[in-house]
Amino acid sequence: MTLKTKFQLSFMMFLEFFIWGGWFVTLGTFLGNNLNANGGEIAQAFSTQSWGAIIAPFIIGLIADRYFNAERILGILHLLGAFLMYQMYNADGFSVFYPYVLGYMIIYMPTLALVNSISFNQMSDPAKEFSPIRVFGTIGWIVAGLVISYAFLWDSPEGIQSGMLKNTFLMVAIASALLGIFSFTLPKTPPRVKKDEKVSVSRLLGLDALKLLNDRNFLIFFFSSVLICIPLAFYYQNANPFLSEIGMQNPTGKMTIGQASEVVFMLLLPYFFKKYGFKKTIMAGMLAWTLRYLLFAYGNAGEMAFMLLTGIALHGICYDFFFVSGQIYTDSKAGEKYKSAAQGLITLATYGVGMLIGFWIAGKITDMYLISENVHNWEKIWIIPSLFALVVLFLFMILFKKEEVSYKS
Repeated sequence: MTLKTKFQLSFMMFLEFFIWGGWFVTLGTFLGNNLNANGGEIAQAFSTQSWGAIIAPFIIGLIADRYFNAERILGILHLLGAFLMYQMYNADGFSVFYPYVLGYMIIYMPTLALVNSISFNQMSDPAKEFSPIRVFGTIGWIVAGLVISYAFLWDSPEGIQSGMLKNTFLMVAIASALLGIFSFTLPKTPPRVKKDEKVSVSRLLGLDALKLLNDRNFLIFFFSSVLICIPLAFYYQNANPFLSEIGMQNPTGKMTIGQASEVVFMLLLPYFFKKYGFKKTIMAGMLAWTLRYLLFAYGNAGEMAFMLLTGIALHGICYDFFFVSGQIYTDSKAGEKYKSAAQGLITLATYGVGMLIGFWIAGKITDMYLISENVHNWEKIWIIPSLFALVVLFLFMILFKKEEVSYKS
C-alpha cells in the first residue's frame, strides 16, 4: 500500500469507531437521567445494536456485494447516519428517540463489515497489514471517551444534570457526516458478486456455514458464544450508568482503559494461544467476565475504586481471549470455502442473538433492583452475570474436547 492509502484507511477506521464510542458508551446514562427511561426501555435502545447485526447480512449480502462499490455505500450510510444522529440529539422523549436509534443501528452495523472489506481490498498480506490499520479504530474509541470526560465534562454530575450529555449525539453527527463525505475519496472497492452471477441467498447470507454445527466441538463453542454474550450485554448497558451513579469522576474517560488493555492483550494473544492452546485461552476469557463483575459488585468510587478500574482493565482479556480466539478457531474450522460465511454466522450469533437476549435480561434485572429514582442495588445486579458467566465456563470446560488450533500471526 502507498502511504496515502494507509492514511486513508487509518483515518476511516479512526472515525468509524470514534462514532460508535462517541455515543454508545454513555447511552444508558443519557437515557436514564435525561429521558427518564426505565431499565426495559434502555434495554430496547441497546437491543437496536443486535437488530442491526441481524439485518446487516441482508444489506451487505443482497445489496452491497452485488450492486454498489463498498466505499460509496459506506458514504451513503454514514450521511444518513448523520441525519438520524442529529434527530436523536433533538429528541425530547424515549418514544421519539427510539425509532431514530433503531434506524441508525440498522444502517451503522453494516458499515463495520464495509470498512473491513475496503481495507482488505487494498492489502496483499492482510495478516500483517490489517492490525496496524485496525488499531486506529480502537484509538478512535479511546479519543471519543477522553473528549467526553476530560475535554467537555459532559458525563460529569453537573453535565448530566444540565443535559449536556446529549451533545455526544451532535458530536457524532458531525463525525458521521465527515466520514460520509470522506468515504467517497477512498480507494475503489467494487462489488464482489457480479449482477448476473447466480448465487444462492443462503450463500450470500452466510447460511452455508450452518454445516459447521455438525461438528460437536464447534456446536458447543457456538452455543457458548451465544450464552457468554448475555453477561457481555450487562457491561455495555450498565457499566457507564453504574459508574456515574456511584460517583466515579470522568467515568467515560476511565472506561477507555478497557480499550487500551484490548490493544495490550491483542499483542499477548499469540503467546497465550501457542503456550496454552485454544481451550484454556478461551476459558481465561470466560473467567475474566466472572472476575470483572465480582469486582464491580464489591468495589466503590472511594477506597475500593481500584477494584472498579481493575474490572474495566479486564476488558482486554474478556474480549480478546474469547472473541478474537473464537474468530481464529472459527477460521480454522471453516476452511477456505466457508471462511467469510462462518465469521458472519458467529457475528450473527453473538452480537445478534446472544446480545439481544442479554440486553432484555439486563433490563429486567436492572428494573428489579431499582431502589428509588436512579438508585440501584448494583451489588445484586452484577452478581447475576458473574454467576452466569461462571456456569458457561464450567459447561464449556466439561463439554468441549481439547483440540489443536493453529494460530498464524
